[in-house]
Amino acid sequence: MQKVAKVWAEKRPSDMRTFNYLNLPGPLLTPEISNLLSAIHEYRGKQTLFITARKDVLQSLLEIAVVQSTDASNRIEGIYTSDARLKDLVLQKVEPINRNEKEIAGYRDVLRTIHENYEYIPVNPNTILQLHRDLYSFHPSGMGGHWKNADNLIAETDAAGNKHVRFTPTPAFETPDAVRSLCDAYNQAVAQEFCDPLILLVLFVFDFLCIHPFNDGNGRMSRLLTLMLLYQHGYIVGKYISLEKLIEENKQTYYETLQESSTGWDTEGNNYLPFLQYLLGIILKAYREFERRVEHVTTARLNKMERIRMMFEQKPGKIRKADIMAACPDISVSLIERTLKQMLDNGEIRKIGASRTTAYIKL
Repeated sequence: MQKVAKVWAEKRPSDMRTFNYLNLPGPLLTPEISNLLSAIHEYRGKQTLFITARKDVLQSLLEIAVVQSTDASNRIEGIYTSDARLKDLVLQKVEPINRNEKEIAGYRDVLRTIHENYEYIPVNPNTILQLHRDLYSFHPSGMGGHWKNADNLIAETDAAGNKHVRFTPTPAFETPDAVRSLCDAYNQAVAQEFCDPLILLVLFVFDFLCIHPFNDGNGRMSRLLTLMLLYQHGYIVGKYISLEKLIEENKQTYYETLQESSTGWDTEGNNYLPFLQYLLGIILKAYREFERRVEHVTTARLNKMERIRMMFEQKPGKIRKADIMAACPDISVSLIERTLKQMLDNGEIRKIGASRTTAYIKL
C-alpha cells in the first residue's frame, strides 16, 4: 500500500460544507447495510448474556483489549514501541521516555476516560478539544487541545517519491465552525431518533475525519470517538474486543473506503456507503469475536453439569432438552436428564408442558 503523507498548504477560500443528518440519501439503507444492522442489533440484545459470564473472564478480555487498542490505533499512524514497554506503559508501570511512548500513554489515558465516563461526555467541540488535549498531555509543546492552525492536504506518495493530493479537508479558518455544525447535526438527529444511531455515529466519525480538524492525531481521535459513541448507544463490545486492532488488520480496506467515500465530500456529493459498510462490518466482527471468546473461555473451565446450568443463566425463557443437546453435543442424554432432575429437585428450575412440549424455566 502507498504511504499516506500529510502536506501543509496555504489557506484557500471555500464555502463551508454543511451537515444535515435529517436529510440522508436513501441509497444508504441497502440490503447489505440492513443485514449488518440487524445482525449487530441481535448481538446487542445478547451482550447482557456475554457480560454475565465469569468476571475473571471479562476482566481478562478487558485487559487484553486495552493493550491491543492502544497498540493498534497508534501503530496505524506509525507510532509504536516494544511489546514489553507497551504493556508496562498501559499498566502504568513505567513512564514514557520518547515521543512515541508519550503518544501511546496519552491514548491510554483518553481510552480510560471513555471507558469510565462515556455516559457523562457530551458530543460537542469542547469535549473533542479536551480529549485531544489529553491525547497530547505528555507533550511539552502544548499542541493538544487546539484546532489546526494551517490547512492540510491528504496526499499519497508514490514509489517514485511524487506526491498526489488525495483529499482536501476543511480549511483551518473554517474548522471551529465546521466541528460545531457537525456536532449540532449529530445531536439533533439523535434527539429526533431520525434513523438508526449506528448509521449516525459512522457518518459523524467519517465527517470528522474529512474535516481533519487537528494538525495531528485525527485518526486516533476518530477511533476514540467511535468507541465513545458506540458506548453511548449501548454497544459495549469495544471494551472487550479491540476495534482498533480489527481496523489495523484491515488497514488497506480502511484507507480504500475512506478514499472512496470522500470523493466529492467538499461539494456534498460524496457517497458514505463504502465507509459505512466497512465500519459496520468491523463492529459485527467484534461482536462475533466477543461471543466466541466468552463461550470458549467460559465453557473450557466448566464441567459438563456446570455447562448445562450455564445455559439457564445465559438464555432467558424456556429451554428444552433438545436445546441443550444441540448446544452441547458432547454431553450424553443421560447426563442431561440427570442434571435436569437434580436442578428440579433443588428448586433451581421448573418443568412446564408435557411429552414433546416439555421445557424448563429458571426460577
